[in-house]
Amino acid sequence: MKNPLTKWTKAELKIYILLLCAKIDQNESAEELTLIKSKTTDETYNKLYNEFCCDDEDGCFEKIEDAINYHEYSPKELFWLKQEILEVFHSDKKFVMKERYLEKVFDNILY
Repeated sequence: MKNPLTKWTKAELKIYILLLCAKIDQNESAEELTLIKSKTTDETYNKLYNEFCCDDEDGCFEKIEDAINYHEYSPKELFWLKQEILEVFHSDKKFVMKERYLEKVFDNILY
């Protein structure tokens, strides 16, 4: 069954996306989570982390795609979102195959 449209703000959507980036290799490193926490408030982080933990991978992608379609992003906003995604991938000094795959998935969703 399709999830109802999640009406996150752009800032909330970014945090949710970054949480998926941290989790995709099955190992949320302290460096990744610290970086993500630094980009938002504790309240927003906790809200989205709790929601994220209840979602399966397919549900995550569905929510992200719906939320991206809901917002109108400028090319500049998409560029900066992509930079933050890469920042999370590289924050633990590892860029594994699953992260490379997710980067390509986001390229398809975002552009």
